[in-house]
Formats: sequence, C-alpha cells, structure tokens
Amino acid sequence: MFLPPLFNAARATGMAAWQTGRLFQQLAKKALDSIQDILRAEVQKGNVQLVADFLADKALPAAKALLLERMAARLLVRLGLRGVLATNVVGWILPFVLERLIKVGVSTGFFEKVRTHATVTDTLRRLDELKRAAWKTIVPDAGSGAEVLPDDTPTPAQLPRRPARVGG
Repeated sequence: MFLPPLFNAARATGMAAWQTGRLFQQLAKKALDSIQDILRAEVQKGNVQLVADFLADKALPAAKALLLERMAARLLVRLGLRGVLATNVVGWILPFVLERLIKVGVSTGFFEKVRTHATVTDTLRRLDELKRAAWKTIVPDAGSGAEVLPDDTPTPAQLPRRPARVGG
C-alpha cells in the first residue's frame, strides 16, 4: 500500500499529519484532473466507446497503454516534479485514482448509461458527474467547510464588571 511510504516521507521532511492529508488531496486532485482531461479529449474526438471500454477495463492493451501514458504525462506536467520522485508519485497516485473512478463508474451505472446514450455531449456530462462522485470517495469531507471555532471562555475584557462600592 502506498500510504505508509507517504507518511514515512512526510515524517522525514518534518510534515505534520494535516499537511500530509493536504498533500494527498492535492495529488489526488491533479491526478483526477489529468485523467479527466485525457478522457474528455478522447470523447471530443469521437472515441466514446474507447473511453467506456477503458474505464470498464475492456480496452485493447495498446489503447490502454496509450491512454495511461498520456494521463501519466499530463500528471507529470501538472506536478512540476522531475526524475525518480515524479515517476514514483505518478506510479502510485494514478492507479489509486483510476481504481476509485472505475469503482464509482460501476456503482453508478456509468458504463451502461454511456452504452445506451453515446452522444458526445451526454458522455461529457456523465464524465463530469463521474469525476465529482469519484472525488467524494477519494476525499469524503472535501469542501465540508469545517473550521476551528474560537474558545468560548470570555477574556477579562468581556467579563461583566461589578459596580464599585460606595462608602464602605
């Protein structure tokens, strides 16, 4: 599994747990965007069936390899990393995000919908829905708006003042 090496690397660089989570979210988002870009480009070229077959793991090996290579190249550009580190990051995040995308596609009936309504516009809309649903499974609390509230303990300036005693 890829998470222990990520956490070990984060500890070695002095990152806190919340920073690691944020880093993972950024990587997953870039991977999902890269996948989406390549799939949308193929649909716009008229290769709707290729996209459906790829996501259903029924594409020919050569077509699958070509799409994966394009996705990896797009992700490498987005990450802005070089060398072995970039290859390692792409090597674990891309399969993870693709697996989530496929699981969501199966559970939402994406493949059946694409097979029955194979128009370009409809498929692009369904790809956007698939991307949103996959993002919710990758980062379940994304955009929840949770924030740390200030402490309810009143400061001395907020405490009620006692009236001064007169004559006593």
